[in-house]
Amino acid sequence: MTTLTALYESHLPSLKLLARGKVRDIYEIDHQYMLIVTTDRLSAFDVILPNPIPDKGRVLTTVSNFWFEKLRDIIPNHLTHIPLEDILTDTAEYKQVEGRAIVVKKLTPLPVEAIVRGYLIGSGWKDYQRTGQVCGIPLPEGLQQAQQLPEPIFTPSTKAAVDEHDENVSFAQISALLGQQMAEQVRDVSLKLYNEASAYAKQRGIIIADTKFEFGVDSEGTLHLIDEILTPDSSRFWAEEDYKVGTNPPSFDKQYVRDYLETLDWNKTAPAPELPAEVAEQCAKKYHEAEIRLTR
Repeated sequence: MTTLTALYESHLPSLKLLARGKVRDIYEIDHQYMLIVTTDRLSAFDVILPNPIPDKGRVLTTVSNFWFEKLRDIIPNHLTHIPLEDILTDTAEYKQVEGRAIVVKKLTPLPVEAIVRGYLIGSGWKDYQRTGQVCGIPLPEGLQQAQQLPEPIFTPSTKAAVDEHDENVSFAQISALLGQQMAEQVRDVSLKLYNEASAYAKQRGIIIADTKFEFGVDSEGTLHLIDEILTPDSSRFWAEEDYKVGTNPPSFDKQYVRDYLETLDWNKTAPAPELPAEVAEQCAKKYHEAEIRLTR
């Protein structure tokens, strides 16, 4: 892993830079299309870490594109299938982002993150211990850590700016924000995506404990799946052979880094601490394992 080249920040002078997010750099192509570059930056607790995870951006792009294709019958997505070489004619620019850049439709993103939880873990477990609920949704008594929920639940949050924390909100708040019909569509599609993806991943020895989706609409108001889907950055993946109710199962996603950061005296605000080389390398290995299990 240490021999891989890492891309912390892309630089494409031929295109106009629109934004640098926690992980992605976004460039304008024209009034219809954008170029999204997935870098090797890593964010944890909504804070960008100072050192990259080598090859992570390529893995995320490969895994996302796999899922976009697999789930395209459920909902349209932002992919265009316009070849990268048609956009980046400069060889140096092309090679800089090859395998980690996609040409997408320009859509209006919805201001929510559509989170689906299938297992009781993380902040959901903490919430349940305090209140018997997860994000205001009552659950049966006596559930254990990492236990599969009776059925997956939709627990949306608002989208935070870089270095700010997302905020869990109720479905009523989402309905007020998006309108009842759109909120219901986002919820129903999110649950359908999760259920189909979970069933497939289980066949590959992966449990998807929870995940988040993001959506946008076109000029006609048609809902599209955008950003990334079902990757180690947007999901909590467990190896089925390591799963045990009542424990916090080891995961091969960025939860590994979160668990390391939890051992530090850090207040989870910027600036984030530097990751030791061995933690970054182990994290990279986990990303690769997820890619291999899911897509090959």
